[in-house]
Amino acid sequence: MPGVPYVRGWTQARHSAGLLASQLTDLGLESDFPGLAADVNVFGDGLVRLGTIRPEAAQLLAELIAVGLAAEVADATATACSSDPHQQASAA
Repeated sequence: MPGVPYVRGWTQARHSAGLLASQLTDLGLESDFPGLAADVNVFGDGLVRLGTIRPEAAQLLAELIAVGLAAEVADATATACSSDPHQQASAA
């Protein structure tokens, strides 16, 4: 589409796809996401395409996201409790 700035969206998508690819490689899962690629839509918005993946790969990705979110919540709760003087007093 003429006049749509695709480069910015594609650059953001390429960066994000690269970060995801790096994490998947670190976990030994790069072969489960062979279609991982950066793309843009007709409005120039960046997209990260996972491609067609096996159901087991989708389930594993969902589990990894859930574990990561649980760890973030636990960390945020621990940080909040350690900085709240009322929590420290009641724990003692």
